[in-house]
Amino acid sequence: MKIYLSADIEGVTGTTHWDETEIKFPDYSDFREQMTAEVAAACEGALQAGASEVWVRDAHHSARNIIAGSLPEQTRLVRGWAGHPYMMMEQLDGSFQAAVMIGYHARAGSAANPLSHTISLRVSTIKINGLYASEFILNAYTAALAGVPVVFVSGDEGLCEEAAALIPAITHVAVKSGCGDSTINLHPQVALEKIRAGVQQALAGDLSKCRLELPKHFSVEIRYKEMRHAYSSSFYPGARLLDTHTIGFESDDYFDVLRLVSFTL
Repeated sequence: MKIYLSADIEGVTGTTHWDETEIKFPDYSDFREQMTAEVAAACEGALQAGASEVWVRDAHHSARNIIAGSLPEQTRLVRGWAGHPYMMMEQLDGSFQAAVMIGYHARAGSAANPLSHTISLRVSTIKINGLYASEFILNAYTAALAGVPVVFVSGDEGLCEEAAALIPAITHVAVKSGCGDSTINLHPQVALEKIRAGVQQALAGDLSKCRLELPKHFSVEIRYKEMRHAYSSSFYPGARLLDTHTIGFESDDYFDVLRLVSFTL
């Protein structure tokens, strides 16, 4: 069994302030280690469930956060950004039996996490077919495009609720919740234990129950915080300016949506 794992940091246990997520700040090293530990725990759970290989996509900021030597030997680590529209799901294809997401966070515009955003801090909200979209939703659709079910996610409570609404059979572990500009967190070791057990449980079950069917058509709205970004993005082929801060885009092909997001965010 070959498993794909995509990892972010804003949904990792304890992360509360942007200074804890960027390499240039002294607080970052502690949370880089926790991100690595949560990914390692998920890999261990996958191996205990019978996985022979786990591909880990470091999907935060520079994509050079995870400490490779702390992962099990059966992992392959994808670092850096190649520029492929799959972005946080780069290297995913139909050879994987399931996907797992670690450290994910609430969408732009949500109050569920002080670090809520979707791909870029330039964005106020993204909607797909009227549904406010998080990075989880964008990437779950990418997995569906590749024919791979997303069976587990960890992150903040709001994100886990959103994931369960999209994929009712998904196994999820909320390691934190947000309250204004603060967070309430599990003990880091407890989070690791829950993630390890959750991934093992998810992969031991019926993976097909988490298979997501893609919509037949995609109507996308991206609302930017600054009107200049909406104006420039409206020149992307097929995009149109809906108002001073918002562009719209239509397609029957989700890969077209990924290209749009890749080039305009």
